[in-house]
Amino acid sequence: MITDKSCKEFLEDLSSAAPVPGGGGVSAIVGAMGVALGSMVANLTYGKKKYADVQENIVILLNRAENLRKELLMLIEKDAEVFEPLSKAYGLPKETDEEKKYKEETLEKALKAACGVPLEIMQKAIEVMDIHDELVVIGTRIAVSDIGVGVLFCKSALMGASLNVFINTKLMKDRAFAEEMNQKTEDMLAVGSKKADRIYKEVEALIK
Repeated sequence: MITDKSCKEFLEDLSSAAPVPGGGGVSAIVGAMGVALGSMVANLTYGKKKYADVQENIVILLNRAENLRKELLMLIEKDAEVFEPLSKAYGLPKETDEEKKYKEETLEKALKAACGVPLEIMQKAIEVMDIHDELVVIGTRIAVSDIGVGVLFCKSALMGASLNVFINTKLMKDRAFAEEMNQKTEDMLAVGSKKADRIYKEVEALIK
């Protein structure tokens, strides 16, 4: 399991010629770090008399954050799982017409499957931003800068995962499916980037 490795081992694998982990897995782990920072701010707010009136909200945010962190960690593994058949498809022989047809069909199926995970990562990153959005308002002021870092990580996860969609859709023969995936990606990029930039500016205004 990739997620069972130490930080040092993960980075060593990442820097090697091994096909996984790659940009997709990194996008997921960056998103997980973003939500972990949100959890930290929420935990620093929990139980404090100064924030007694928001404790119920904080508990809800902590539960949401924990679930999202687990889901993003699972997506690291899922990204590796869907990339393996895609990697193998690229290496299939194409000497005969039969081999060419089989490779084309196998590659198309693998490309479509490989789009699902980065789209999930993007969606989760946006959901994490919603947590940050609330924490800017109700979270402890002593760690508000960490909300800014967290939302930047989520924006990176969003943008990084989008590239994994685009690189796969570009090679698809089924252009209708490809354009549908591209549009979903563009829509999430627009929504998520706008949200992240707004939250970051709010953090900046609080600390400058």
